[in-house]
Amino acid sequence: MLNRLNIRPIPWLSSAALGLLLQHSAAAQTPLPAEVTTSAPNVVIVLLDDVGFGAASTFGGPAQTPGMEALANDGLRFNRFHTTAICSPTRAALLTGRDAHRANVGAVLNTATNRPGYQGILNPHTATVAEMLRNNGYNTAAFGKWHLTQPWETSPVGPFDRWPTGVGFEKFYGFLGGETDQYDPTLYEGTRPVQRPDVDNYHLTEDMSNAAIEWLDMQHSLAPDKPFFLYYATGATHAPLQVPAEWIERYRGKFDQGWDAMREATFKRQKALGVIPKDAILTPRPPQIPVWDSLSDEERKVASRLMETYAGFLAHTDQQVARLANHLKQMGQFDNTLFFYIVGDNGSSAEGGPPGSINYMGALQGLQEPVSAQLAALDKIGDADTYPQYPAGWAWALTTPFQWVKQVASHLGGTRNPLVVTWPNGFEERGGLRNQFSHVNDIAPTILAAAGMEMPETVNGISQLPMDGSSMLSSFASADAAEFHPTQYFEVHGNRAIYHEGWMASARHDRLPWSVGGISGDTSFDDDTWELYNLEADFSQAVDLAAAEPARLAELKHLFNRVAAELQMLPLHSSVDNRQPRPSLAGDRRKVEYYPGTLGVPESQIPRMANNNWKLQASISLDGEASGVIATVGGLSAGWSLYLDEAGRPVFECRIYEVDRIRLSSEAPLAPGENQLELNFAYDGQGYAKGGTFTLSVNGKVLGSARIRASQPSFYTIDETFDLGIDTGSPAGSYPQAAPIGYPLKGAKIGVVALESG
Repeated sequence: MLNRLNIRPIPWLSSAALGLLLQHSAAAQTPLPAEVTTSAPNVVIVLLDDVGFGAASTFGGPAQTPGMEALANDGLRFNRFHTTAICSPTRAALLTGRDAHRANVGAVLNTATNRPGYQGILNPHTATVAEMLRNNGYNTAAFGKWHLTQPWETSPVGPFDRWPTGVGFEKFYGFLGGETDQYDPTLYEGTRPVQRPDVDNYHLTEDMSNAAIEWLDMQHSLAPDKPFFLYYATGATHAPLQVPAEWIERYRGKFDQGWDAMREATFKRQKALGVIPKDAILTPRPPQIPVWDSLSDEERKVASRLMETYAGFLAHTDQQVARLANHLKQMGQFDNTLFFYIVGDNGSSAEGGPPGSINYMGALQGLQEPVSAQLAALDKIGDADTYPQYPAGWAWALTTPFQWVKQVASHLGGTRNPLVVTWPNGFEERGGLRNQFSHVNDIAPTILAAAGMEMPETVNGISQLPMDGSSMLSSFASADAAEFHPTQYFEVHGNRAIYHEGWMASARHDRLPWSVGGISGDTSFDDDTWELYNLEADFSQAVDLAAAEPARLAELKHLFNRVAAELQMLPLHSSVDNRQPRPSLAGDRRKVEYYPGTLGVPESQIPRMANNNWKLQASISLDGEASGVIATVGGLSAGWSLYLDEAGRPVFECRIYEVDRIRLSSEAPLAPGENQLELNFAYDGQGYAKGGTFTLSVNGKVLGSARIRASQPSFYTIDETFDLGIDTGSPAGSYPQAAPIGYPLKGAKIGVVALESG
């Protein structure tokens, strides 16, 4: 025994004493497994992205969602469920059970500031429900979108304590940013960048379901007595709207009548289904959104196709959720699974602007393509070569019957989302409707209550703040259950509201929800107009009672200010208009040297290239025939790649959305041995997104130069990365058709790659 363990006897310790010591040591080092009650339910949370209240057919919308319908028939619909009106805050509130600002994620990560509550860094005193469940015997896994880790923490050097696997999830497979390409996503397995599976007709949502089902089977095989918590957060239906063509074709011609008519048709279906009251009022179109009939024939043609793509995208997503639910039934696990289907993390997105776009990342930053370019790509919209988003008019129509859209936290179009809940072992009613006011921060306390768990005072040794949400279990049991969530504030980008016991006071700030790329100015919050609504009598927030009830409005404004002060939201500010310096891996360095193996570095963490001169120098050694990527940043929508083609010739390509693209290449392959490549970009001068000249040199000899009419205004993409030796995510170059995914470098070795700004 001693020899097998390679332990030397201690001279002054007897064999018997040593054996006893080893027994005690083994017992002390073997942690006892966490206990969980045998009746504890499995938990599944499905969270879709950018889906308005009036999008899915289950709630009267135009996109067919039979999977959601089946779950609703097995369970309950909730028609007064609320999110925060934007991505990261909703996810923070969902997973922690706390208000978003208390969790320190009061703004979307892209616009986080240095102020408490808005930093976009999860508060350790608001642990996730995943961590609580894991500590109590659950297996936990997250698939899909995360968007709760700041960019300077998402490189391969971490830190990883705010990645999914650092906050309670034992398994993570998905993407970290706010969006990703559906055909070539920027993927991570645990904390490691990975390429998507090399299969024909790949799509991320299908891959998510495959991976989730595989994990469920593994978990049930190895630990059948352990409950599981599965978080399934799709990139759909956030832009880019990308889905197989057959799903788009199902909706051809369905939206030619326009968004005004679609909104009226949705409103009628909602009443017929009973998901809104018979006396609900359809709110009018805001003047900032054009009348459908004011568009030209060409504009209407493009807009219709973009909406067909969105509807197909949502229908396709629902099918993948249905696969997950059906697999639970096949496993015999469905009846004891508390299944939340949250139809959107906020209202539908107007970030495509009034005209929409076939490459919205450029339009978002002020580089809108002309209608002629949209028409030329009409039949390609939704495929792997486009990065589209629909016009803002469709976003408004998809929030029927409410006012406004995503980002507008003051109004229900931004914050009210459908919810479907099933739990056959947990409640008897099938196909019911619930109208108690509820919020995304109610999900976590509901899970704890269903599992018979108390909210822990500490998690991993860190004291915990109480949850702001309340358990929804009483509403599962009865449609007549009392209200359990009497008060809730809302705030995003200065748009704000307070709900209290049936009444809502709302103040919209001046920024329009498609004005993401610019700064709206210094409009005073004191100039914002407050509105007042009695939501008990006015389901759709249609009748402003501010003038009739000034005293009640004053009370609610006072209540909002009290809550805002507690959550350190005062003085009010719009986080998107108060950009502040944020940590960066590049720091103050104008020049950074990167070594072989560098990949997965967020674009924001390398020396600044936007609106600036910059230079890339690469040392590369060839063993013989060589091909593949040397260095790249960005992807399909915009970015650049320096690579060797299949003949070993150096090539540089840059694409700036639909504005311009250039290609520089050599007629001769690189010679064997050491080679020095240099790429220079000479910016045209002061200003925003100006053009410039690229020059490519090899071993001191200029191969060629080319002008590009514009450059990236702030960033090429928000999710792609800087990589050496391979192109992760979507391709930034036109690589050979038969090349492996990512076009990895072969036949050559990278030495040092230096990127210099200014």
